[in-house]
Amino acid sequence: MTLLQLMFTFFYVGLFTIGGGLVAITLMYGPIVEGGLITSEQFYNMVAISESTPGPIGINMATYIGYELYGVAGGIATTVATVLPSLIIITIIAKYFNRFQDKPLVKAAFTGLRPATSGMVLVAAVQVFIIAILNIPAFQETGSVAQLVALPQAIFYLVACILLFKTKLSPIIMVVAGAIFGVLVL
Repeated sequence: MTLLQLMFTFFYVGLFTIGGGLVAITLMYGPIVEGGLITSEQFYNMVAISESTPGPIGINMATYIGYELYGVAGGIATTVATVLPSLIIITIIAKYFNRFQDKPLVKAAFTGLRPATSGMVLVAAVQVFIIAILNIPAFQETGSVAQLVALPQAIFYLVACILLFKTKLSPIIMVVAGAIFGVLVL
């Protein structure tokens, strides 16, 4: 894939990312991983790093992938390509939204976007869960169900969920703890 083709790919991702960065990850996976540019393991390592660094995850991922494939020029190109559709659309919407916000068709479009966006976020969350918690290569190699779950990651996930839902612990602390866990344990 040339840099120009990569830019078009990320322009597409930026154009159809409605609902946040996890939707962008879902849209990136096909052309980037299934297109053979990087492996799924590299992709999900990039997801982990992009979630751990400041800024929107979709833009972080675009920058990281562009940099990984084409250096600094690639990082800049994919970032600009990802952001450009939003800038264009927001500018147009800002100019005309007050005239159209109460129209039934506009209301219906926003009502339809909610479940579609929720579904795309769910797909991305399930994909990240599968890569992070399930040990599919070991399961395929041994056929043992006991090998299917990566036990340290599963325990960390359960503890993190309990702490996040039962205490007022900041998610930032869990992100830092997850990064430390990944470096020290894995």
